[in-house]
Amino acid sequence: MTAPARIGIAGITGRMGLLLVDEVKAAGAILVGGTARTKPVPSGAERFADITALAAAADVVIDFTHAATARLHGAALVAAGTAWVLGTSGLSDTDETAVIQAGQRIPVVYAANFAPGVNLVLALAERMAAALPADAYDAEIMEMHHRQKVDAPSGTAIGIGRAVAKGRGQALSDVMESGRHGHTGARKPGAIGFAALRGGQVVGEHTLIFAAATEHIALTHRAFDRRSFAAGAIRAALWVAGRAPGLYSMMDVLGMAGGAPSGA
Repeated sequence: MTAPARIGIAGITGRMGLLLVDEVKAAGAILVGGTARTKPVPSGAERFADITALAAAADVVIDFTHAATARLHGAALVAAGTAWVLGTSGLSDTDETAVIQAGQRIPVVYAANFAPGVNLVLALAERMAAALPADAYDAEIMEMHHRQKVDAPSGTAIGIGRAVAKGRGQALSDVMESGRHGHTGARKPGAIGFAALRGGQVVGEHTLIFAAATEHIALTHRAFDRRSFAAGAIRAALWVAGRAPGLYSMMDVLGMAGGAPSGA
């Protein structure tokens, strides 16, 4: 019988961290503890001094912290040989390169969003983009989040954009248009547009629109509870623990391998 996975949580006292604590216990895994700045850690969890100490104690670390920590955390997990479930958004190209390099040494699940429904949207977005010609169907992505969110567009919106671009055989960086303002001129043919809304306490809303002269098609996902993200991340942690090094996506976790990686 396989021993339960030992799971560590980076930022265990954060909003996502506390939800992850509940989901680890519900899954029957072992919560070894986590890193925290100042708040007391939940009962039964150990506070670790830093990511290096946490990595040494865990089989897998779940990380929803901050883009600025991605390279540091990746290096510590590689050194310890510990699996990494990464859901941090707003990573730079340099950060993402570091994640890819980590995946050559340890198993990494990197996703823009861990909710199963969002990952189905990503799969559908890629297939729809492949079927709807870019010169006839303009792709626009609109997202809304709570007022505290610090990055825009959201990681999930970028993931949807990457899925659309992949379906069209493009790189998102070549066709992305975000934050239109002023006299921008006509919309560029084949562009993938982004609009980011912030306000209230919206957990997350994403809509992909394919707009043609004769019809509009909209694909929408609304999250009402962050627990769906936490439950998906625990599912990913249990799946990735003990696997061979590699950069995996939530598509792999859901058994949909071959779809666009949701965060890479």
